[in-house]
Parts: sequence; C-alpha cells; structure tokens
Amino acid sequence: MFRLDEGLKVYLHREAVDFRKNINGLAALVEQSLGLDPFARAVYVFRNRRADPIKLLGWDRNGFWLLLKRLEQDRFSWPREAAVATLTVEQLHWLLDGIDIAAVRRHPQREYLRVG
Repeated sequence: MFRLDEGLKVYLHREAVDFRKNINGLAALVEQSLGLDPFARAVYVFRNRRADPIKLLGWDRNGFWLLLKRLEQDRFSWPREAAVATLTVEQLHWLLDGIDIAAVRRHPQREYLRVG
C-alpha cells in the first residue's frame, strides 16, 4: 500500500472531473477552481462522475507526480461538506481503503487540569 507523509495537507476537489485531464489540466484546476497553489506541500484529490477512480496530484521538490487508483467493482465514498474539503492524511487513507469518512466518528479529545 502506498502511504503518504503525515505532514501533508489534503484537499478534495468537490465536483467530478474529466479524467482525460492530466497533470497540467489538474494543476490548472487547483489554481482556478480551488484557489490553491499546486506547488504547495499538499495532495489534491480528484474523482470522475462514476467515482470509481480517483487521481492524486502532488508537487515534490522538482516535479509533479500523479497517482491513480481505479476500483474494479465499487465506488469511492466522497465527502459532501464544504466547497473545498480538507482531510488529514489518515482520512485520505481511509477514503482509499473504501471507508465512508462521514460515518467515522472519533472520541473527543479530553483535557484535564488535575488527576483527582
């Protein structure tokens, strides 16, 4: 399994994308549609209308890389919240593994002032 560095920011493009677009077209979407910097230390995630493949675009020091994952029978469960959805790297791995992120709920973080 391909694993991403925990320090990366992850942004999801909300709308379906024509998957004939390659690096240049997706980088232009990052700038124009998301209003973000494609050269930032981040990963940008795109899906097509059927939501069975996804593409990840990232910049690494001296060039772009493009990663594609295609499902043979299932579909990716795409979050339906803000205009530009942000995920943690852990949530991205959940998405890639087929977990519905909206259904996952963590225990809240607790902060205590004393033990007893």
